[in-house]
Amino acid sequence: MSSSPSETAVHPLQEFADRVADAVGGTAEIQFDTVKVRVSAGSWVEAHTMARDELDLVFFSWLSAIDWANEVASGDSLKDEVDERIELMSALSDLTEGMMVILSTDLSSDQPQIASLVDVYAGANWHEREAHEMFGIHFEGHPNLAHLYLPDSFAGNPLRKSFPLLSREVKPWPGTVDVEAMPGRNGSDEPSTENPDA
Repeated sequence: MSSSPSETAVHPLQEFADRVADAVGGTAEIQFDTVKVRVSAGSWVEAHTMARDELDLVFFSWLSAIDWANEVASGDSLKDEVDERIELMSALSDLTEGMMVILSTDLSSDQPQIASLVDVYAGANWHEREAHEMFGIHFEGHPNLAHLYLPDSFAGNPLRKSFPLLSREVKPWPGTVDVEAMPGRNGSDEPSTENPDA
């Protein structure tokens, strides 16, 4: 039995993904036509420096994080357990072919900290301030981790899953509620023949 072409086909971004992973010392994956390369937290700055200098990925577009936590302060609990951590990500691109990669690393949930990218990409300044404020990540060497949005006296990090959001207690998170049938439907795919005015 022979393999179908879809089983043996190589993703068009695979060569780029492998080249980035080799250069920065990480592991590559491709999901939804997006290249993501995971690196260790200790090589975060070095990986970005290599991406900029060796791969010509000179455009830094964003940095953010995901709080992978099993315990949530509000809303429904997770259906599947996850390895608890803070995943930090940045997006880098070139300016000629439009090739983009997301560099990713994992940080401790308890005291997330990592070296700042400001000396590699000046544009990281604002993004690291936001991630510090919203997720509680400390960026070592950042020139000024002042709040962008919240008052200095604000306690907590609003994008951590342990932070209680009153709006989520009052109204369920979109996408997790049961959806009722549309009016005028009788449970089948056929329109209802009942006269609602009768």
